[in-house]
Amino acid sequence: MTLGLLDGRPLPRTALDSRLAALRSGPRSTALPQPGSSEDRQLVRWVAQVLLTEALCETVAAERGLTVDSVGPARLDQQAAVELGSITAAAYEGSAAVRAVYESVTAEVEPAPADLAHYRTLTARPPATRWHLALPDGCLEADPDTLPTALAEALRAAAPGEWVTVGPWQAALLATLTIPRNPDPAPVLREAARRAEFVRWLDCERARRLTLVEGLEHPGDPAQPDNHHRH
Repeated sequence: MTLGLLDGRPLPRTALDSRLAALRSGPRSTALPQPGSSEDRQLVRWVAQVLLTEALCETVAAERGLTVDSVGPARLDQQAAVELGSITAAAYEGSAAVRAVYESVTAEVEPAPADLAHYRTLTARPPATRWHLALPDGCLEADPDTLPTALAEALRAAAPGEWVTVGPWQAALLATLTIPRNPDPAPVLREAARRAEFVRWLDCERARRLTLVEGLEHPGDPAQPDNHHRH
């Protein structure tokens, strides 16, 4: 049987059967749906689309002359996986060719200036204050709000470096430090923009170049009609 068509070229079903067998004999097999159930049929189609995505990107990588690393699987964080979608995320994690194509397709993507400004507006926080303190047994940095109130007030009133004693506490304020709390949003927004661009590109390429065979839920059944569905 055929898994699907890539540019009209048939892709054998054997890859799907092998991937499903590995899943069903793997450590997470107990979490998989019961064979033959409607959920299992959905799993088969999902795995098939992952494999077609991998095959498409392998072809594109060859067309673009991309170097495909032989390193093992990658791991996406939850936000990235959600933004890519489950099929693309699974293909990205499992296929070096998908990752290579991702880098090629999104290499020039940058966040829009308006998006950067909006993000800064939403996430702006005042700088944090830290005190560099001398104590009888050494020095430390501390948030003044975490100190005993009476000690913090005495240190504010004292000259820099002047020792103060309040109850059991003795300290000197050596310096006041200002710690920025607004990191550059460009790297975060660039990765989000890259993922969005890759999803758009991949959707277009899937629709243009891939065809998924219907009836995949029944491996090796010669009675299955040879119908195709465009994805």
